[in-house]
Amino acid sequence: MDNLTEMLKGLLEGVVLNIVNRGETYGYKITRRLQDMGFSDVVDGTTYTILTRLEKRGFLDTQRRLSENGLMRKYYTLNQSGKKELTAFWTRWEYISKLLNNAKKEQKNG
Repeated sequence: MDNLTEMLKGLLEGVVLNIVNRGETYGYKITRRLQDMGFSDVVDGTTYTILTRLEKRGFLDTQRRLSENGLMRKYYTLNQSGKKELTAFWTRWEYISKLLNNAKKEQKNG
């Protein structure tokens, strides 16, 4: 689909929080998970921008350490603030989904 970038921008933050909530992970793995979920246009740069923003907002804890292949890697975990934000994200999503579904019904009936 065309022109999804702007619509997805805010949504991807919530989806990334949800992925990190499943357990400690790192950027490359998050990008691959997003792509597996159908967000095929997401690239590593997008993921790292989102992770930086979420970290600056205090939702993620990070730790740098050697990965299993011997390279330094930054690992992300969701902290309490991040869990609260994730809950708020899903609450907002439910509200918006309800509004959009109502609007779609109106269009069909109109």
